[in-house]
Amino acid sequence: MSARNWCAGLMLALISIPCGASADTVAHGTHGAVASVAPLATEAGLAVLKNGGNAIDAAIAVGATLGVVDGPNSGLGGGCFMLIHRANGEIIAIDGREMAPAAATHDMFVRDGKGNTDLSQTGALASGIPGSVAAYAYAVEKFGRKKFGELLLPAAKIAEDGFPIDHHYAAKIESVADDLRTFEASKALLFHEDGTPLAEGDTLKQPDLAASLRALAAQGPDWFYRGPYATKVAEWMKANGGIITAEDFANYHIALREPVRGTYRGAEIVSFPPPSSGGVHVIEILNMLENFDLAKLNEPTRVHVIAEAMKLAFADRAHWLGDPDFVPVPRGLLDKGYAKDLAERIQLDAVIAATDHGEPPNATTDVFGKKHTTHFSVADAEGNWVACTQTINTTFGSKVIVPGTGILLNNQMDDFSIQPGVPNAFGLVGAEANAVGPGKRPLSSMSPTLVLRDGHPILAVGAAGGPRIITQTVLNLVGVLDLGLSLDAALAQPRFHHQWQPDELRIESRAPDAVREFLTKLGHPLDSVKNIGASNGVAWSDGTFTAASEPRLPSEAAAW
Repeated sequence: MSARNWCAGLMLALISIPCGASADTVAHGTHGAVASVAPLATEAGLAVLKNGGNAIDAAIAVGATLGVVDGPNSGLGGGCFMLIHRANGEIIAIDGREMAPAAATHDMFVRDGKGNTDLSQTGALASGIPGSVAAYAYAVEKFGRKKFGELLLPAAKIAEDGFPIDHHYAAKIESVADDLRTFEASKALLFHEDGTPLAEGDTLKQPDLAASLRALAAQGPDWFYRGPYATKVAEWMKANGGIITAEDFANYHIALREPVRGTYRGAEIVSFPPPSSGGVHVIEILNMLENFDLAKLNEPTRVHVIAEAMKLAFADRAHWLGDPDFVPVPRGLLDKGYAKDLAERIQLDAVIAATDHGEPPNATTDVFGKKHTTHFSVADAEGNWVACTQTINTTFGSKVIVPGTGILLNNQMDDFSIQPGVPNAFGLVGAEANAVGPGKRPLSSMSPTLVLRDGHPILAVGAAGGPRIITQTVLNLVGVLDLGLSLDAALAQPRFHHQWQPDELRIESRAPDAVREFLTKLGHPLDSVKNIGASNGVAWSDGTFTAASEPRLPSEAAAW
């Protein structure tokens, strides 16, 4: 098979808070490649590829290992979106997003007439039913070569033996220490006996998590959804004011979605559909930008135009996006004519007022069918390609480890609109489309994305950082497809982000002074920050695969 025909080729792009020593951030290979900020996860995926597994097998090994070494961001207690490009060209979107418990109600987080984000972000009410385990198991059963349990055992060994935490991991513990101390098992795991949090260089051993991984490996997903784990979670919830039951776990199911597709500068863009808002709004923003010759605009004007397109798309996100199994999400958001109308509102020399959402065509009749974060992708020499973004939401999720399990529970209930106008942990506001409801999946910004030319993948990108996932993905695509940058240069360019509300343009301090002065003159309220998010990706060109990892973080790429 020619390199052209297996250009879904070699790559693992991983986004996560780093754990372990930093290493090379770029790698090249013709047989297999893995790039990650967690060396132990990189090694797990590469080992699977070298030992006869395909990209789907390797992706599950990486995901499981991240749940051990990247606990602040992802794990078995969270959810994921997995985008698979098979060697035969078929693309599958596996929705492993968390689901709200059956007892969830519209106003469950409203107290004294106001939405209480403390309840949606921390503790027993904050968690949805995890979906990563179901997504992993389905992917391996349908498309892998290895046994599901075999792929979990290396992660179990790391959990049992322990690993030294780095300063990033230690900083994460410190940042939410007060909340973590509230829960017995979390405190026992992440703090010394004298009550001080684990520090850089301390070895983190997770015997309960190791035992859970081994039980899951031996008994399969039924152990998690219909067996001892579900029972333990339900008992803890009942004793601590939660509403999750064993029946909620038994009723969890993945959903197979139709990927969203668009075109941009002659390339095909394939991304994840609702309940991800990511794919829809990546394509919506690109559709607007296609009406401008970005390469010919000077940098300050280009930043302004892109920021305005972001703002308009996020206004639509706040109103229209939700779980398509429960609310109508308009396909017209992807319409190029609609995007052209929005683009005509953008002025090169002034900031527009986006006071409300747009009205895409056939908004109620043409709708999608029912249906802190880590991103990773893996590809193999046969042309199987996996892009997966997984999360437990904010740092250490709900902060809850159910005693005896070692598994951190997510706080994805905060990704619902707990009350119109009340911002979540990322400052996002939402409307009724994303209101809490039993069995619903909360809106997400996760945006695993593939770019194809002539039917073959040439680029895979993804990101971490809440709503900044969407805008990072757009900036990386613009960098490569408009500006002709190499992937590593695209990842290194200064980032900026606008999400409509709050009405401010967040921009990295490394942006040139001329850009910042121009934006301020136009009337953009600027919020200067050191770093925005974390991105990784892989590009294919002239028979060579290049994996580029996040330059703002210690990271690793490996290939053979």
